[in-house]
Amino acid sequence: MTRKMATDTALDTPLVLGSHTFRSRLIVGTGKYATYELMQQCLEASGAEVITVAVRRERLIDSEGRNLLDFIDLTRYTILPNTAGCFTAEDAIRVARLGREILQGLENPGADWVKLEVLGDKKTLLPDPVATLQATEKLVADGFQVLCYTTDDPITARRLKEAGATSVMPAGSPIGSGQGILNPNNIRICLEYLKEDDPDYPVIVDAGVGTASDVSVAMELGCDGVLLNTGIAGAKDPLTMAHAMRNACVAGRLAYLAGRIPKKLYATASSPDEGVIASGRR
Repeated sequence: MTRKMATDTALDTPLVLGSHTFRSRLIVGTGKYATYELMQQCLEASGAEVITVAVRRERLIDSEGRNLLDFIDLTRYTILPNTAGCFTAEDAIRVARLGREILQGLENPGADWVKLEVLGDKKTLLPDPVATLQATEKLVADGFQVLCYTTDDPITARRLKEAGATSVMPAGSPIGSGQGILNPNNIRICLEYLKEDDPDYPVIVDAGVGTASDVSVAMELGCDGVLLNTGIAGAKDPLTMAHAMRNACVAGRLAYLAGRIPKKLYATASSPDEGVIASGRR
């Protein structure tokens, strides 16, 4: 971490997700990179401490038979296993348990949690709210700390929290779309509902981030973190974009903590005019 980044994070409190505590509020994925070597460089540049890994076997092994986990420093990163590609609650629960077994064998602290995705269809990749709620209830009962990918619907978000979700993760826009935060008002309502009886409850925007400004917008709304993958991996220059996303996350968070000025219809002079003696002609 550079001296500048260390100074920025020192102005904030840590991100607490269940039993896990982190300085970085940016969570990044490991998919879609041209090479595992590029992935390694981008993970480091992002400053992330948590990285998501799809635990299905076909997602872990590349065309050359190399295992993704061999390219991740397990002493540096906490892995957040996810159930990407699951379309039923039963499948998601099975994959979550598989991820727990893999990480227990690797002695990684991510073995006790999961990023839950239960998708409704392959065209939109939007979450199935009913199946997501069912899987959340069963995984919580099974001892998982569940981070739930969901739509930006405030009612669904509140029900997932009531079901025991460690964090609710509303989508900014559809997965991989790069459209950014399409409905900031819904995100604001989600934040209100989820934090009304617990201001420290973590809310993380997940999906749809296309560039650094999208990250800043999410953080300035008051979200506790941002999870992204394609925004970095799909950029023309992924490594430079990883740096940009890292800085945007810090900048947006600090701007939220600082508190923006109110918006006004007309101009307000930066220099005060009270007390100034006007000089006039005699």
